[in-house]
Amino acid sequence: MLKRPALLWLLAPYALFLGALPLVDRVHPTVIGLPFLFFWLLLATLLTPAAVFLAWRGDRKRGRV
Repeated sequence: MLKRPALLWLLAPYALFLGALPLVDRVHPTVIGLPFLFFWLLLATLLTPAAVFLAWRGDRKRGRV
């Protein structure tokens, strides 16, 4: 069992940027007027601070900070 499971949130950006990249490498469809790949990278960039915050909050609850 993991001693610090909240830190698994730090793997989310890697999964969004690298793991899913071969699946979303296309221009069509467009989302809000952007090519799908650009939209995906923008979404991943915006979700990365949220994942870091969730990891920090979960680790803080354990008294690590």
